[in-house]
Amino acid sequence: MSISIEELNSMNPDSYQIIDIRDEAEIGHGAIPGAVAVATEEIEGNEKIDFSKKLVICCSRGKYSVDVAEELSEKGIDAESLEGGYIAWLIDNMKQKEAAEKAGEGSFAKDVEQSLRKKFRKSIWCKFTKAINEYELVKPGDKIAVCISGGKDSMLMAKLFQELKRHNKFDFEVKFLVMDPGYSPANRQVIEENAKRLEIPIEIFESDIFESVYNVEKSPCYLCARMRRGYLYSHAQKMGCNKIALGHHYDDVIETILMGMLYSAQFQTMMPKLHSTNFEGMELIRPLYLVREDAIKAWRDYNDLHFIQCACKFTDTCTTCNNEENQSKRMETKELIARLKKVNPYVEGNIFKSVENVNLDTIVAYKQKGVKHHFLDEYDR
Repeated sequence: MSISIEELNSMNPDSYQIIDIRDEAEIGHGAIPGAVAVATEEIEGNEKIDFSKKLVICCSRGKYSVDVAEELSEKGIDAESLEGGYIAWLIDNMKQKEAAEKAGEGSFAKDVEQSLRKKFRKSIWCKFTKAINEYELVKPGDKIAVCISGGKDSMLMAKLFQELKRHNKFDFEVKFLVMDPGYSPANRQVIEENAKRLEIPIEIFESDIFESVYNVEKSPCYLCARMRRGYLYSHAQKMGCNKIALGHHYDDVIETILMGMLYSAQFQTMMPKLHSTNFEGMELIRPLYLVREDAIKAWRDYNDLHFIQCACKFTDTCTTCNNEENQSKRMETKELIARLKKVNPYVEGNIFKSVENVNLDTIVAYKQKGVKHHFLDEYDR
């Protein structure tokens, strides 16, 4: 009930249809061209699907698609599971592109860099440099560890730092750091191949974080995220770096603001930079702070780039250190913002700016440096 990438490549494309059963968040990070995105329970009778063809069911890694293909076959539908899923297709696609690039002329990485200088100058490059300047994220003498997870955001950030290093007026150093917390071989290969094609000289170090949190029942993804950041700080510091750069973007910021209010009864934001509390002299910076996610996706698709969503080897559904509950909340928040935008086109900018226009005279209580302040403390003075 399964078909390999090699077998798929040998078939007539008109004889089959790829059915992508991954969720919207996963597909948003990359998809097989021409695949039909359909939830498992919506496959039967779906008008988008041509049931006269063989259905090739695709999930992230070829795990859940097996059961779906078997169930469809039992109902008389010609269906098979794609071995290795989207990751297998992605690795094969990258190998084909690398071979084509070697056979041709020019440099793929140079074309990607050119797209940042020209087509995406306004939507990405200028927003990146504005954040660098406005929040003073990079200073003379800095040695920055650009942390790469393998997704679209961190890979873009790496290319932007290469461009900044090439043109900046003062001296600073950049290292491109990848932590392998226990990736599956396929996921690690995707990261390495993308870095190679984009000419990003990554340094990989290994840890056993995935194994450490595998048997943790309560909030394993939260613990994993905390541990990963600690390992990144520690390794970057050993490399002589004074800053780590993470790939959070504008949309992450506004979603975090709303999620804090709606789910945690807090009014706070994701800061553009932070001093580390556990690693003296270290800072965390977020250079994509002003870059919209849609712009990042447009850059990825324009250059026909494909990245992994999450490299965790234990689950097909987790997303960059968000458990299912938190991911559901983030998706709900995304959808809420999208609905509000239909009524008020300025809603995203207003959410973002709200944390820059806080009036403490109209706040009942707030915390500063761990100390809670209440308006009654000063009310009658």
